[in-house]
Amino acid sequence: MGSLAVQYGQHDVVRFSVVVVTPNNQLRQTLQEKLSAERWSVYQAGSGAGALELLRRLDPRDPVVLLDPMLPDLEAEGFRAIVKSRFPEAQIVMINSQTGQLLAGSSSPSPISAKLVDLINNGGTIRIHGMMPPSRERMQPVVERRRMRTGRMIGRSEAMRRTWAVTRMVAARNTTVLITGESGTGKDVLAQEIHLLSGRKNQPFVVVNCSAIPEALLEAELFGYTKGAFTGAVQSRIGRIHAAHGGTLFLDEIGDMPLALQGKILRFLEQGEVQKLGGNDNIKVDVRVIAATNADLKHLVINKQFREDLYYRLAVFPIHLAPLRERMDDLESLASAMMARFHPNVELSGEALAILAQHNWPGNIRELRNVLERAVVLAGSGWEIKGEHILL
Repeated sequence: MGSLAVQYGQHDVVRFSVVVVTPNNQLRQTLQEKLSAERWSVYQAGSGAGALELLRRLDPRDPVVLLDPMLPDLEAEGFRAIVKSRFPEAQIVMINSQTGQLLAGSSSPSPISAKLVDLINNGGTIRIHGMMPPSRERMQPVVERRRMRTGRMIGRSEAMRRTWAVTRMVAARNTTVLITGESGTGKDVLAQEIHLLSGRKNQPFVVVNCSAIPEALLEAELFGYTKGAFTGAVQSRIGRIHAAHGGTLFLDEIGDMPLALQGKILRFLEQGEVQKLGGNDNIKVDVRVIAATNADLKHLVINKQFREDLYYRLAVFPIHLAPLRERMDDLESLASAMMARFHPNVELSGEALAILAQHNWPGNIRELRNVLERAVVLAGSGWEIKGEHILL
């Protein structure tokens, strides 16, 4: 694997490489062009699983990984943990998902990763002598983001107290969890909270939205495939189940999973093994499974649209999230938390809060977030959200 040659002394040469990991194809190409012009050897991956496979196959020396925190298959912290365990010499720096600006220094600050900060953020050229690690101020954005990753379940209503109590109990175990509730109630947030409270918190949290991936591709995404397994399979790839090894697999919208695939998911849950498409080897995986749905799975079972054995295997520990209309005691605290996120200097007036309290919220917390974000825009440069800014 080629890499940048850096001259330290008259005869000493050290070589480095950079791997850009982001689903943003345009951003990958832009960084490729910018860094290649400075003689870095640049490699690209559109997902966490793809990056791990790339690193394994190429086995670079001291790679610098530019990591987009918004990966389609792995949580950024989980990806970082896997990379550091498998490639301990790797330097990891976080990049903005849209602009490519580096948000922080490497997980173990080094001269090379520090120069990437200077090169991409400031457009400078690569100079090796006199390089300094990133300052505490430059690392602050990622530090703050990590701090906000836990404790995102907001509310002190009776419904939320019950939910929080059972969440803490089940998080400490490897029990399979089925989260139910209407659309927009925050099932994905609860799943992440379970993961972050568990002993797997430093391992991958891999999300698979069963309704967002076409049926023809879902099996390959979940189980991976070997080179030549189907048209377009130009190289082998691990699946998202394998990518979640040691961590948590979140199967969102499980009620939309095709019947033909449900049997294979059941076998994975029962045996703890996966087999790539086109492969013959069974691969052992250690994965905790959390599933979520807004559908009535029992009704789907009765109508032969969902396997009964899979339902009972998933619903070992069911948790139901109450709709917002049944936990209106949490409305003010939810609104305050969202306002602080959208614009910390804008306050919600009593008139606006009263209007919010009279609404039935069919879209639940997602709808509340949209209403408040729109209100912040309508308030313009004002410091207060008034009743006239609330559009329902």
